[in-house]
Amino acid sequence: MTPAKKTLRLGIVGLGWMGQVHARAATRLAHHYGDLPAGLEVAAIADPATDGRLEQAGQAYGAGLLTADWQELVASPDIDIVSVAGPNFTHRDVAVAAARAGKHLWIEKPAGRSTAESREISEAVRAAGVQSAVGFNYRQVPAVQLARQLIADGELGAIRHVEVHLYGDYSAHPDGALTWRFIQDLAGGGAVADLGSHAVDLIEHVVGPVEAVLGDLATFIDQRPRPTGTVSHFSRATGGELAPVENEDYGAALLRLRGGGRGLLSTSRVFVGEQNTYGFTVHGEKGSLTWDFRRIGELEVSIGQDYQGAAWTTRRLGPTDGVYSRFQPDTAISMSYDDLKVIELAHLIAAITTGEVTGAGIEDVVRSSTVTDAIIRSAAEERWIEV
Repeated sequence: MTPAKKTLRLGIVGLGWMGQVHARAATRLAHHYGDLPAGLEVAAIADPATDGRLEQAGQAYGAGLLTADWQELVASPDIDIVSVAGPNFTHRDVAVAAARAGKHLWIEKPAGRSTAESREISEAVRAAGVQSAVGFNYRQVPAVQLARQLIADGELGAIRHVEVHLYGDYSAHPDGALTWRFIQDLAGGGAVADLGSHAVDLIEHVVGPVEAVLGDLATFIDQRPRPTGTVSHFSRATGGELAPVENEDYGAALLRLRGGGRGLLSTSRVFVGEQNTYGFTVHGEKGSLTWDFRRIGELEVSIGQDYQGAAWTTRRLGPTDGVYSRFQPDTAISMSYDDLKVIELAHLIAAITTGEVTGAGIEDVVRSSTVTDAIIRSAAEERWIEV
């Protein structure tokens, strides 16, 4: 008779969209990773919401502890892992307290409002000897992993240039509510911290380290209406009192990469017509490749040909590519955003139970924050900044 697996217990702090994504990933983990040494259940949820979502989630996920007080959740002896999925201004306090209580961490980027706060979390994790996972889910895409492998195998030769962009329209409407994301003390930064952190991780994970940056920032919508109640960053507050936007709508940077390559990073939250337009293009001395999140299962490649007149081909990913077979049985049956969170969580469970660290952890977010902070500083000082 097969012995029963240990079941780890997850507590989720913050039940907005991302907290709900984390909860769904926890319930699906065994569907796709039945071979992990431990199972997982949602045991507790903390959120101050008064709209009934907490009680509804408790019923949906079977959580025994429902509370408005995240400290109660973190202090519970029944919790093994704390999911930190609330706004940026909550990240440090929740994560540091959880690590000090001996809980493993699953934390969303940017893991605080600055590099200093990310480092505080990292130091707490290290001191406690717990494991961590951070929300750099785009690196989990099998097509992105294939791009990384092709570059590591030398298929593109020496890297000459990488371009990465993360564009959204979630704040494009001028009546978009002035949520915490637009207030510097609460968010810690605008588009660069929010979307740019993903961009930095993609560059460094796929190509290699950034050594210096020259940044430029802009705020195109400098006032927004205050909301009258609890809203998401997709909400409008038409007619509300106008107040200043305190951080950037747009950020860009020229990059110098280790090994001599160059790069361009650009990101915006206010580009009309751009919904989750995330991707990168890498040019090497003997080939190129490009990936677009909106075509998640495809990688465009131009390799193994002459230097001039080279054609592009579409590589459609399928069950022979990395973890794809855990989600879909055939080529071109698309994976999803939520699938990437399941992969992210599986890496954490493996690290907790086997000690093998294969996913993005808190040190990766410290690194990305170091680069995004350098971009912001470079824009202010109008000069190149070494990272």
